[in-house]
Amino acid sequence: MSDTPTADRASTLLILSLVIFNFISFISIGIPLAVLPGYVHESLAFSATVAGIVIGVQYLVTLLCRPLAGRLADELGARKTVMIGMLSCAASGVLLFIAAWLTAWPVASLVILLVSRVLLGFTQSLIGISAISWGLNTLGAAHTPRIISWNGIAAYGGVGVGAPLGVVLANTLGFWSLGALTLLLSLTGYYLASRKGPAPLNPGKRLPFGQVLWKVMPHGLSLALGTMGYGTLSAFIALYYAARGWDGAAWCLTAYACTFIGTRLLFPNLINRVGGYPVAIACLAVETLGLALLWAANTPTVTLVGAALTGCGLSLLYPALGVGVVSRVGGTNGSAGLSVFAMFFDLALGLAGAIMGVLATWAGLRSVFLAALLMAIGGLLIAWTLDRAQRRLEQAPPSR
Repeated sequence: MSDTPTADRASTLLILSLVIFNFISFISIGIPLAVLPGYVHESLAFSATVAGIVIGVQYLVTLLCRPLAGRLADELGARKTVMIGMLSCAASGVLLFIAAWLTAWPVASLVILLVSRVLLGFTQSLIGISAISWGLNTLGAAHTPRIISWNGIAAYGGVGVGAPLGVVLANTLGFWSLGALTLLLSLTGYYLASRKGPAPLNPGKRLPFGQVLWKVMPHGLSLALGTMGYGTLSAFIALYYAARGWDGAAWCLTAYACTFIGTRLLFPNLINRVGGYPVAIACLAVETLGLALLWAANTPTVTLVGAALTGCGLSLLYPALGVGVVSRVGGTNGSAGLSVFAMFFDLALGLAGAIMGVLATWAGLRSVFLAALLMAIGGLLIAWTLDRAQRRLEQAPPSR
C-alpha cells in the first residue's frame, strides 16, 4: 500500500475494523473483574484465596494457550480463529449467567464460574493474537507497530470500559446481567467477523515451538524485564502510599494509563521512522527514570511524575520489540512468534506480585521499585545488544 494520506487513512480504518474484535473481548474480560471477587467471597461464602484463584485462572489459561492460539491463527487464518474465540466467549457468558442463578448451591456455582473463566482465558489468547495477525497478513509487516499499538489501546480501553460497566450492571440488574451482556457482545463480534472476507494466509514452512521460542527469547526477556515495572506499580502503589501516610494512590494508575495511551496516540509512526530497537532503548530509558523517581520519591507529586514516566516509557516497548519478533520469525510464523512474545508479558505480570511481595517483606516497600529499576536496566541492555547486532548485520558486506 502506497505511503500517501489516502492510503494511510485506508490502512488506519482497516486496522480499526479489526481492533474492534480485541475491544469486544477485553470489555468481556473487564465486565466481571471488579464484581466477581466480591460475589465469590460474599455471596458464595468462599475465602479470599478462592476468589483470587477464580480471577487468576483466566490469566493462567491465556498464558498456556498462547502457543496454540498463534498456531491456529497461522494455519486456519485469523478470521476463523476470531470466530472460534467469539464462540468461546459466548459460552463463557452463558456459564456466567447460569452461575448467577446457583447461589444457593455455592460449590456448583463456583465450578461453573471456573469453567467460564477457563473459556474466557482461551478467548483472550485466540482473539488477542488473531486481531494482530489479521492486520499483519493484510497490510504487511511494515504496519506492525501501528497494528500492535492500536490493539494495545483496545485492550486497555476495553478493560477500562468493562470494569465500571460491570459494577453498574451488577448493582442495578443483578449478577446475572454480566453473563447476558458477555453473550450479547460475543455474538455481535461473531457476526461482524462472519461478515468480513477471509483473512489471507502466509504460505511457507511452520517452525516448531522450540525454534520460535529460541528466536523470540531475547525480545521476550527484554519485554518481561520492562513489564515488571508496571506489575510492581499496579500491585504495590496502594501499599506504598498507605505506608507513607499519603492519599490518592489511584491517581498514579490514572497517570500511568493516560501517558501510556497518550504516547501511543501521539507517536503512531515513530517506530517506522526510527526503528524498533532504538525506540525500545529510549522507552526503557524513560521507564528507568520513572522507576527511579518512584524509588526516591519523598512526596506524592514526585511519585505521580514517576508513574507517568513509567507509562510513557512502556507505551511503545511492546510494538517496538514486536517489530523485531516478526522480522526474526518471518511472516509465515508471525502469529506464532507474537504469541510466544506475549507469553513473556503474561509471565512478567504474573510473577511481579509474588517476586516483589517477597522482596517487600524482606527489605521494605521502597525496595520493590529499586528492583524494578534494575530489571528495566537489564531489559535496556538486552535491547541495546539486539540493536548492535542488527546494525552489524546491516553493515556487513553481502555474501556471494
